[in-house]
Amino acid sequence: MNSAETFLATARQVITDEAKALDALADALDSRFADAVELVLKAKGRVIVSGIGKSGHIGHKIAATLASTGTPAFFVHPAEASHGDLGMVSQDDVVLAISNSGEAPELANLLAFTRRFGIPLIGLSSRMDSTLMKEADVHLQIPAMGEACGFGMVPSISTTLTLAIGDALAIALMKHRDFRPENFRAFHPGGKLGARLSRVSDLMHGDDALPLVRQDTPMSDALIEISQKGFGVSGVINDDGALIGIITDGDLRRHMDGLLGKTAADVMTANPTTIASDSMAEEAVAIMNERKITCLFVVDPEAKDGVARGLLHIHDCLRVGLG
Repeated sequence: MNSAETFLATARQVITDEAKALDALADALDSRFADAVELVLKAKGRVIVSGIGKSGHIGHKIAATLASTGTPAFFVHPAEASHGDLGMVSQDDVVLAISNSGEAPELANLLAFTRRFGIPLIGLSSRMDSTLMKEADVHLQIPAMGEACGFGMVPSISTTLTLAIGDALAIALMKHRDFRPENFRAFHPGGKLGARLSRVSDLMHGDDALPLVRQDTPMSDALIEISQKGFGVSGVINDDGALIGIITDGDLRRHMDGLLGKTAADVMTANPTTIASDSMAEEAVAIMNERKITCLFVVDPEAKDGVARGLLHIHDCLRVGLG
């Protein structure tokens, strides 16, 4: 077997071992997991996650996932806790302490603090007979299935299981709280994810930025409006202010002969495609791509007055990473 084959065989074995361990974890979950969820839900404060070494790295991720899905949480390093950070922990909080062996000495002061002040403690470990699990109020046990290295020395299977049960806890809490995409975006305003969760109302132009002309406006004036607002289009409204058409560069080309002697109503395309302000921006991009257009006027369907509330340009979507 050459080097490449050896590498691939090792990689497949690691992934297979971790997948088997995840199946075992799913089968082993019992009412103690539900107890942990209930304990967090009852807390008036936050979830304080702590762990040392690789457990600490996983703990950071668990705390971040909880916080981003509607459960206030943060990570406290157990060594720092012993030097003043215990002041961050209150009796309204719940502590989630992570240690595969359950015997990490760095956790001792944090455990003692929770017992002294009656702070609920969730232990996450593979050993029920460990110090951590003996002190904990609720137990999240992961199966003891060794590590992928074969020597039990490199945290791999154990960290995968710890991460998985942390994800399970966060998502169970999220679903119980009916945490929706619009809530999710509040904690993820940046990057690709924030862009995907953007609504039309987050990106659209409104008020004085809207290019609008009345149906009887001479095209000489309509051209000025198109030029000044800078979107390359103008909406056309009737006497009641309702949007009845749109003038695009295509309309201008089609009516070039005698253009300045015409009105907006003569040139416009009637009944333009619109979108609701609470629609997802991704939906707007899909519509613009499908219809090969660059702008959508935003009309509130609940208002039923047909008045344009905003304008969304494809460049607004591209700027935040959509498209």
